[in-house]
Amino acid sequence: MRIATALLLASLLWIAGCASAPPAKDALYDGLGGRAGIEALVETLLFRVSDDPRIAHHFKDVDIINLNDRLVEFLCVQSGGPCSYAGKDMAEAHKHVNIAEADFNALVEDLMWAMDQRQLPRATQNRLLRRLAAMQRDVVRRGPPPPEAPLLPPQP
Repeated sequence: MRIATALLLASLLWIAGCASAPPAKDALYDGLGGRAGIEALVETLLFRVSDDPRIAHHFKDVDIINLNDRLVEFLCVQSGGPCSYAGKDMAEAHKHVNIAEADFNALVEDLMWAMDQRQLPRATQNRLLRRLAAMQRDVVRRGPPPPEAPLLPPQP
């Protein structure tokens, strides 16, 4: 299962890398069920993530209401919906979090599970995953986290 997920993610990253334009307005938003469908998907995903022992620790100190709202906005925009996103970009939002490749893959698996639970068609799921896959490089840390800058300059 993990190998299949990794291969799927690698394929999605390759496909997403070929697309340089931002997501276009299209039927994906409607395929997800519009705003109500996206809200239900995010709720299902967050419940799954909170119970996932592989990654739940990343979310224990997170303002879950804010995360829910930002995820709904984010997915709405990414799917071509009539929304605006008020959150940080993915690199900024995750720069102080040490997220490994396995953590990212676990979240993708949880998202796929949530989409299955919401009975979204495979084609719709794949379109959303393709749009989100390019963000992996902004989320996963490929080495140790960057050192924290000192608050005060050293004294002579």
